Amino acid sequence: MLKRLFKPSTAYAAGHALYVSAVAQARLPALYAKFGAPDTVEGRFELYSLHIYLILARLKDQGSRAAEIAQALFDIYIQALDDALREMGVGDHSIARKMRKLGEAFYGRIRSFDQAMASAPDLAPLAVVLARTVLADQPASDASQLAAYAVGQRDHLAAQSLDDLLAGRVAWVAP
Repeated sequence: MLKRLFKPSTAYAAGHALYVSAVAQARLPALYAKFGAPDTVEGRFELYSLHIYLILARLKDQGSRAAEIAQALFDIYIQALDDALREMGVGDHSIARKMRKLGEAFYGRIRSFDQAMASAPDLAPLAVVLARTVLADQPASDASQLAAYAVGQRDHLAAQSLDDLLAGRVAWVAP
């Protein structure tokens, strides 16, 4: 009886599966080697956030079930950031401030990515955003391949079955 009581919801399970997939994709060494993303805490955070964004954008406006799963994915993402800060030794007194800063950064990324993605197939606006964030203020020309990768992932996710995504199954394109 207790197992049933504490069993995660299907939305949480799907959100968790999507989260695990996004993290695995964001950790691929090719993203760092091929696109020049710095293999630093900040660089990993940026690629991690980009992949979470891509899934959230795909689930947006896809109905109440997709909204539940997107919320679960976002909650898991935030909890993982909190856990990572604690593992890095950030004290309890400063966690709230740092989490607020990371949350604001993520929402800023969402706005910037949404605006830049709306310009596709023109990759220049997205390259500017990615150069500023992921590539730590490198020239936008350095981010053109990463921008093409992100738009390619967005298009690939859009072509995937919503039912698969709602079941926590996502396929990524290799970098």
